[in-house]
Order: sequence, then structure tokens, then C-alpha cells
Amino acid sequence: MDAELDTMIRARLASIGIDLDQLPTGSTPDPQTGSPGQDTVLASLRGFLRTTVLPLSSYAFAADAALGQQVAPPALYPSIDVVREAR
Repeated sequence: MDAELDTMIRARLASIGIDLDQLPTGSTPDPQTGSPGQDTVLASLRGFLRTTVLPLSSYAFAADAALGQQVAPPALYPSIDVVREAR
């Protein structure tokens, strides 16, 4: 499971221009710059993904309709997009 997460983390970071290969190998920080090692960064990000992302993605509002999701996406001029019922 760690190898799959490492691959996903590296791919996600590469997509935004971050190359972990520029960090020192292993878990020992660079003594001159203080940069953490690759293993330390990957362990930290794996922990973040395991403890934070799943609870956030499974979050749901209460059954109260006022707290529910919007029916339609926001629009600049909603009166054009929404059909109102006659009173």
C-alpha cells in the first residue's frame, strides 16, 4: 500500500512541478540546508493522506435541507436560469 501511495504522491507533486528527487535520499536531513529527506517527506504525506483526506471526502451535511448542496451551480444572472413558480 505504501508503494502505491508513494507513486500517487510523486505523480501529484510532479504535476504541480515539485521533484522529490532534488531532496536528499533516505530520512536524514541535509545538514547545510535542513531539507528533509525523501523518506521523511513521503512518510509525512502518506500519514496526511491516510488521516485527513478520507474523513474530508466522507463528510456530509446534516439531513437539514437548508444545509444541503445547491440544486444548480451558481450563475451570474440566476433569474435567466431559474424557472420560478407562479404564485
